[in-house]
Amino acid sequence: MTLKERITEDMKASMRAGDKERLSTIRLILAAIKQREVDERIALDDIQVLAVVEKMVKQRREAITQFEAGGRADLVAKESAEVAVLQAYLPEQLSAAEVDELIRTAIAQTGATSMKDMGKVMAVVKAQAQGRTDLGALSGRIKALLTP
Repeated sequence: MTLKERITEDMKASMRAGDKERLSTIRLILAAIKQREVDERIALDDIQVLAVVEKMVKQRREAITQFEAGGRADLVAKESAEVAVLQAYLPEQLSAAEVDELIRTAIAQTGATSMKDMGKVMAVVKAQAQGRTDLGALSGRIKALLTP
């Protein structure tokens, strides 16, 4: 079963269970997937669906930060609940040690020695860590390990 099919089945299960909050979040996911499929005139595969879900998680985390700064606990709770539903569709996250090991392996594979080689390292690590770690934080870790 593809990820998109799993999300659709979860939507049906949420409808049957009457879980309105989960159902609304799943509908948002399916709408975002459909929008991208229509915009690009393609059928998304699992990796592309993962990218859509990751983007949605990132948007919600940014919103949570803004709502916390504005003192809107009600909206923080809503966004946090959506993040919890979205994360169920992401693969298990890598630990900091696993990320560092991936980066060290990529540095060895590419022969990177300085910040000029960061793009090469990032390309290798990104392919292996897609959906399993925050790619924004990943670039910071790569910089830290490439800088003597």
